[in-house]
Amino acid sequence: MDNAAIVALGEKYVMRTYGRYPVALVRGEGTRVWDADGREYLDFVGGLAVNSLGHCHPRVVAAIREQAGKLLHCSNLYWIEPQVELARLLVENSALDKVFFCNSGAEANEGAIKLARKFAKEHRGPESYEIITMRRSFHGRTLATLTATGQEKFHRGFAPLPPGFRYVPFNDLASLRAAVGPRTCAVMLEPVQGEGGVYAANKDYLQAVRALCDDEGLLLIFDEVQCGLGRTGYLFAYQYYGVEPDIMTLAKALAGGVPIGAMLAKEKVAASFAPGDHASTFGGNPLATAAGVAAFKALLEEGLVDNVRVMGEYFRGELEKLVREFPQLIEVRGRGLLLGLEMDGPADAVVAACMERGLLINSLHGHVLRFLPPLNVTKEEIDRAVAILKDALQEVLGQKAN
Repeated sequence: MDNAAIVALGEKYVMRTYGRYPVALVRGEGTRVWDADGREYLDFVGGLAVNSLGHCHPRVVAAIREQAGKLLHCSNLYWIEPQVELARLLVENSALDKVFFCNSGAEANEGAIKLARKFAKEHRGPESYEIITMRRSFHGRTLATLTATGQEKFHRGFAPLPPGFRYVPFNDLASLRAAVGPRTCAVMLEPVQGEGGVYAANKDYLQAVRALCDDEGLLLIFDEVQCGLGRTGYLFAYQYYGVEPDIMTLAKALAGGVPIGAMLAKEKVAASFAPGDHASTFGGNPLATAAGVAAFKALLEEGLVDNVRVMGEYFRGELEKLVREFPQLIEVRGRGLLLGLEMDGPADAVVAACMERGLLINSLHGHVLRFLPPLNVTKEEIDRAVAILKDALQEVLGQKAN
């Protein structure tokens, strides 16, 4: 089938929960994808930070093929070898001690919310259940995680929302301090807000949040679903800040494209979960965790984190050149290869113009362009993307660069 045929069938049978472009992607390799009409694109969306190794990384493909021939699924009533191996890799390369596996970032954050409440009831008192989150945050689409999300647009139509969440501005310590009360049990934030518009936490702010949590006996939860696993130029974003969370959530890039989520916790915190407190039928299944082991080993062994630091700095510099050339461009934000370009103009139109020219990017809130290339992206690929972006900006903004 071609693009038109796939789109027509999709419109007939698939719920309209996404605003989709009229393109069906059917094949990928590295930074490139092809649609059903055979057209090639440079992919700087990367499955929204999932395809951090690019498409069809050989190590991940081989692991999936091998595991599919041995065991696809079994219950967590039994030990699962690749699950144990992935947990070991995560713990030995982080400051956390125990891992719970699930299938998505939202599920990982649901687990973090449950664990924080249970720990607080045991250590702070039965009325301690409230979690403070940040304005512009994004934590998932389940009822609890969309309520944790500090963006009202995600709340509309789903009332009544679960109680137990308060919102404060990001990077504002005074507001956070003022929000802490006797019911507070945790602070939950993304070190780099992705869906909210690509805003990075200030280092002194995050260190002060850690100190505040220690002083008040609160848990600190880092949602690294999008910004973790090498994306910021560090294996985990918290490492840049020199701040260790009590709970950390991961998903997206963890298995190189296969659905998976993980919640990591310090030993003392993890001990609050007893058998039966939390579970997931498919969480940590053999196929997903085998892919996760392969993807994580590639991240550790192929120099990808170092590449993110070098290519992230280079890409940011090239985008900042565009800011100086186009008056409608405001600023570049983010860390590593999680970058946002804010503009005073129609970001959606720029995304469409880039797609027409063979570059996939995405927009946030109608005025921010987000870039999520694979961690092994090359200088040549960045140059090609920037050239296409510049041409698209000239078309949409109706001007030549300065």
